[in-house]
Amino acid sequence: MVGNLGTTNLLLGIMAAVSVLEALLLVGVGVAGFLIYRRVMALINELEARQIAPAMARVNAILDDVKHVSTKVKDEAERVDTALRTTMDRVDDTADRVRSNVRAQTGRLVGILRGARVAIETMLSARAV
Repeated sequence: MVGNLGTTNLLLGIMAAVSVLEALLLVGVGVAGFLIYRRVMALINELEARQIAPAMARVNAILDDVKHVSTKVKDEAERVDTALRTTMDRVDDTADRVRSNVRAQTGRLVGILRGARVAIETMLSARAV
């Protein structure tokens, strides 16, 4: 069994060396991953500062303009609606006045014509008798 211990010790030494190499490799991969993460985050922050922030500022300005225009349109639409309603009310009132004036003026004429018709009918019926 003496020969087997030398081989076993040699294999244990090789396994220990491989374990150390694996540990160093994992540490290297971790450091490389951290460095890549830092570079990507710096690139994203730079891209955001150069491209996205100005675009967002322009989009916000456009949205503010749209809000302002829609508010103006709404106010003007309400103003036009009010003007139309007022005008329609005035037209209805004027039509009522004209109708009542026409009825008053034609009422006298219709009364005169009816009176004349009754008078003519009375005279014609008096002759027929």
